[in-house]
Amino acid sequence: MKTELTINGAGHSLDADTRTTLLDALRNHLGLTGTKKGCDHGQCGACTVIVNGRRINSCLTLACMHDGDEVTTIEGLGSAADLSALQKAFIEHDGFQCGYCTPGQICSATAMIEEAKAGWPSHVTNDVASEPDLTDAEIAERMSGNLCRCSAYPNIVDAIRGVARGDSK
Repeated sequence: MKTELTINGAGHSLDADTRTTLLDALRNHLGLTGTKKGCDHGQCGACTVIVNGRRINSCLTLACMHDGDEVTTIEGLGSAADLSALQKAFIEHDGFQCGYCTPGQICSATAMIEEAKAGWPSHVTNDVASEPDLTDAEIAERMSGNLCRCSAYPNIVDAIRGVARGDSK
């Protein structure tokens, strides 16, 4: 099926089987291998990308469902020469060990910070009428769909908190 996608700001025409997941389209058809295949069941978050400003597990959605959508992968958030604030913070705070989950963590955190700025509450938000304060508990709740098997969680939370509060640039 022919599918038109805007990925990291560039137009792509994809001709793939209707059963092709967005994850497989990105990795196998378009060569964007930053997004990782972890569990392939939507439980680990390694495949997290941003579609039209919202984070999703790309292993759980079909590419053809996103005809006309704007997709941002880790490759679209920064480059080796020009890292995003979160990418820099993950390095500064040692927010990774093996690095396998890092692209999904960074994509998820990027969208999560925008959700908090927009005032979206989480399960642990104390006052849903005000902008959520990204405390450690709030960040942990909002990032709970992204697993790190190396357990770098304290450093991941530090990196996200620093960027959300403007401490890291």
